[in-house]
Amino acid sequence: MSKPVAGLIAGIVLGLIDGATAWFTPQVRSQLGEIMMGSAMKGMIVGLVAGWYARKVQSEKKGILLGAALGLFLAFLVAAMPQPDGTHFWLQIMLPGFITGGIIGFLTQRCGAPAQGASSAQ
Repeated sequence: MSKPVAGLIAGIVLGLIDGATAWFTPQVRSQLGEIMMGSAMKGMIVGLVAGWYARKVQSEKKGILLGAALGLFLAFLVAAMPQPDGTHFWLQIMLPGFITGGIIGFLTQRCGAPAQGASSAQ
């Protein structure tokens, strides 16, 4: 299995788990399914990008940083959208997105077959 495919699978699974953490915010429990699907999509994006990066650069530190930064950025875009009453859930969205992105970045470095001739920059 290639690193982008491993990232895609990890992104979907961890994205669903990330989205499920919305259950702890009672104001959005009615939207749990939509949130889980959106988080899975964010996880897929992070997984594909981190997997592609892991094929090019074999460095756990850089992979974790890329995944965490991309997860945080995508979570920021979602958190910037206000609820109907005008409130934002910055911490509740961005913290799990950051952590999930970092885990996906780590997993893409560890899982999947490395590309032929990939550099080993540590």
